[in-house]
Amino acid sequence: MSDNSLLIILGATASGKTKLAVRLAAKLNGEIISADSRQIFKQMDIGTGKDLSEYSINDKTIPYHLIDILEPGERYHVDAFKNDFYKTFESIKERKRFPILCGGTGMYIHSILQNQTYTAVPVNTDFRAELEFLSKEELIIKLNNYQSESISNVDLSSKKRLIRAIEIAEYLKYNKLEVIERPTVKPIVFGLKNEIEITRSNILNRLDFRLKNGMIEEVEKLLNEGISKDILIFYGLEYKFIVNYLTGKLTFEELKLRLGIAICQFAKRQNTFFRKMEKDGVVINWLNASYPTNVLEQQILEKVSKC
Repeated sequence: MSDNSLLIILGATASGKTKLAVRLAAKLNGEIISADSRQIFKQMDIGTGKDLSEYSINDKTIPYHLIDILEPGERYHVDAFKNDFYKTFESIKERKRFPILCGGTGMYIHSILQNQTYTAVPVNTDFRAELEFLSKEELIIKLNNYQSESISNVDLSSKKRLIRAIEIAEYLKYNKLEVIERPTVKPIVFGLKNEIEITRSNILNRLDFRLKNGMIEEVEKLLNEGISKDILIFYGLEYKFIVNYLTGKLTFEELKLRLGIAICQFAKRQNTFFRKMEKDGVVINWLNASYPTNVLEQQILEKVSKC
């Protein structure tokens, strides 16, 4: 592969991305850059699935980045990720090591592959609140009133995306985005995919293990340290459901059942986003995640060696 190259391992939750990325990093003199929107937060380990012990292989610790960089409750967004990614990418390349981007937050990965400039447009909470009262049809009419390149190719079926498109167009009426020179990245992308039932089984088995090994206590500790319930609920999934359990809104059995369903639905949404990436022109080399890790490793190394 060329000097400006990047290996990307993506996939839905519980597909085995980290274990595979670590093995590849060990073979390629690599370092891992996380593309996970929640693993950036300290103290949120079990619920976000950091599995930091997996970064050790054959008595060697593989360096990782963009994990544990913020305190719980701090804000992070796609543009912040892009800035942090490029700094890390250049630093790894300067050390003559090989960068591997690994994660399941499709929006983060897509922002690197497509270099989406509009991620720099800040969120306007008040403006969004006004738009929430409009119907989808009214939002489309409002969007079409703007003369901006930003409104081309907007997904008109999604109210959330319509609001973001209007927010961007409104910002660009009065502001000009700074053009930031980024290093050239020539990626090769691999995706891990399982059959639906295997994904479901992996998710439920992992959930059972984490519930038995401190995930509830982790959320309890965050609450005791002053992290608000609202912030933890905002982080969703494990944190939202466990807060509801700890406040008596769910029994333990309800927690297990509803959280398991929610994580499976999340995995489905992740795969939907990856399909959208492909429609946008991203080439993803899909691999069967149920294969042994050493087989997947070999498949990737053979493909990489030919690039």
